[in-house]
Amino acid sequence: MSETNTISRRWVEHTITESEAGQTVEDVLTGTLSISRRMIQKLTRSKGIQLNRKPAFLSKKVRVGDVVRAALSFEEEAGLEPVEMPLNILFEDADLLVLNKPPFLLVHPTSPQQTGTLSHGLAYHYQQQGLSAKVRPVHRIDRDTSGLLVVAKTAFAHQHLDRQLRERELKREYLAIVDGTISEDSGVIDAPIGKNKLDPNLRAVRPNAGEFALTRYLVRERYDNATLVHLELETGRTHQIRVHMTHIGHPLLGDRQYGSVGLELIKRQALHAARLTLTHPTTGEVLTFDAPLPPDLASLQAYLKEGN
Repeated sequence: MSETNTISRRWVEHTITESEAGQTVEDVLTGTLSISRRMIQKLTRSKGIQLNRKPAFLSKKVRVGDVVRAALSFEEEAGLEPVEMPLNILFEDADLLVLNKPPFLLVHPTSPQQTGTLSHGLAYHYQQQGLSAKVRPVHRIDRDTSGLLVVAKTAFAHQHLDRQLRERELKREYLAIVDGTISEDSGVIDAPIGKNKLDPNLRAVRPNAGEFALTRYLVRERYDNATLVHLELETGRTHQIRVHMTHIGHPLLGDRQYGSVGLELIKRQALHAARLTLTHPTTGEVLTFDAPLPPDLASLQAYLKEGN
């Protein structure tokens, strides 16, 4: 797989090998290039599929040496009013960007009238680059959670990163400060999560009605009545870490929705997306990003270390 550029479009291309001869263009797109059928439909409508630099029929059979190309992106409206805001971007290229989100900032608007979310800020960032594209966060983190988030800048990148997320190849690791001292050095929480019966905006462990959810934790530091834990998500259910840690009796400090402990110590749940590992959708390179604890969590950690 290689990448080419034109003035208006970027393309990913593949030269047909002997073993692929006789396949259709569609076979190459869905197989070698790992492009979803939904994406192929969009590319077909926007004339984004070529065989030897000419528009191609999906049913056309390929020969050795043929070059199949697919557009990495196409002109789209962001669909959001651009809003200027500071963005802590750790990495960016034509395919994706990784940023460190501050707490108290929504990733997506929850209503059409809402402005000032991270997505509005990204729309402004794209506008300044002259990029006409939808804002496509690959995953979400809660409003009050800080840390790493990956955003796809093209539909092609989004479908590849979304597949990594679904197949658990995109690794998300968190740091949290929880109530109480966890005695075990590590553990696995395997407990299904579903909507809370009393409040549909909240989640709860639902043994017979929830979706499979698994969280791994590792104790980093113990304090007098709190613990710093490293967490890995095997699944990505809404509020998963917060629900699971509450379920085992160690709710996050500052969490007003689950546990309501340590509210005097920090103004939000003590949760930070600290590490992110992914495979770049066009280069195939494995990328790992780290984000240190933000000031409020670092201050809380220092306070707890003093034994107060």
